Amino acid sequence: QVQVVESGGGSVQAGGSLRLSCVASGYTYSAYSMAWFRQAPGKEREGVAVIDRDGYTMYADSVKGRFTISKASVQNTVSLQMNSLKPEDTAIYYCAAARWRLLTLLPGDFAYWGPGTQVTVSS
Repeated sequence: QVQVVESGGGSVQAGGSLRLSCVASGYTYSAYSMAWFRQAPGKEREGVAVIDRDGYTMYADSVKGRFTISKASVQNTVSLQMNSLKPEDTAIYYCAAARWRLLTLLPGDFAYWGPGTQVTVSS
């Protein structure tokens, strides 16, 4: 049973930074791809960033140049460094893991999800 858990959410003023972390446990192999999604009130869940097992990454246009997804030395652990945060980045952020290698930001491509962590950016 694969379990995904996020940590590191919180509140920050516009222009500030936060770092989110995610661990996917229960894999018998390296997770092929892991990603971050977010969902703001009244909006659909959207992809933020994805990283595959080989370290290739892809970002949503709205976060390019501000957010960085990376793999930690511990297997199946990824982080999301968020800089220059804006009020529109306010959302619940979810970490997700896929069963195979991919570089997409489509929620349906990811099988395992964490419960989410709140990020609030005030103006």
